[in-house]
Amino acid sequence: MIVLGAVIAAYGLEAVLIPNSVIDGGVTGISIMGSYVFGLPLGVLLFILNLPFVYLGYKQVGKTFAIMSIVGIAALSISTVLLHHVTIILGPEDPLLIVLAGGIFLGVGIGIVLRNGGALDGSEVLAVLLSRKIPFSVGDIILFLNAFIFIGASFIYGLESALYSAITYYIAKNVIDIIQVGLEKSKSVQVVSAKSAQIGEAIGARLGRGVTFTQGRGGFSNEPTDILHCVINRMEENKLVSIIKEHDENAFVVISDVSEVRGGNFKKRDIH
Repeated sequence: MIVLGAVIAAYGLEAVLIPNSVIDGGVTGISIMGSYVFGLPLGVLLFILNLPFVYLGYKQVGKTFAIMSIVGIAALSISTVLLHHVTIILGPEDPLLIVLAGGIFLGVGIGIVLRNGGALDGSEVLAVLLSRKIPFSVGDIILFLNAFIFIGASFIYGLESALYSAITYYIAKNVIDIIQVGLEKSKSVQVVSAKSAQIGEAIGARLGRGVTFTQGRGGFSNEPTDILHCVINRMEENKLVSIIKEHDENAFVVISDVSEVRGGNFKKRDIH
């Protein structure tokens, strides 16, 4: 799967982005600019520039991550060489399609690699390490690093290409999130209501989801109350809200995104 993801990303680079002077962020973007300026093979630069970050990943994350990353980076490097003369599927007259297609190819490829424990770009490893030393998140650091990369791209390819590159990167990051998390992103729901029991029964009967009750106490009324908690996917959110409103329009509801769900009985019960 890591090799497959690397091939998909390489195809997006060679068949869509690079021929139209659009680049990716991170080490990949630096490698593309270096290949353009110095005339060196892109695959060679990708492999060499990522090696220091793989070593950092080995020291900080572990041997398995380093091996998976080497496999992914090597597959990406080799694929860019083999696909260098592949047929270009979009021309410069279709800038919107270039950005969309390039972002999707990159996002799908990188997402598959990340989901299977590897990496194609060392900038994310660097961002994780820097976030431990400075008061900024991983996302903030990656955004800061890529800002300089896209500014550099504006001098090499022009401002328009740099802006297209930034949009492509944004699309790719969103596709990566979908691949990693899945289309059915989970949400955590808390409900405070005098009719929590009836709401819980309706959720189980009509959504097939399990619920958990905890005992709480109102800070203003000082009266005991049951707090209902359940986890759903995002496509079930509207249905859940309608169930709650049917039983108690004044219920206090908190819905938040969940990055991962493990254990328990989260699998949806068959209600048909």
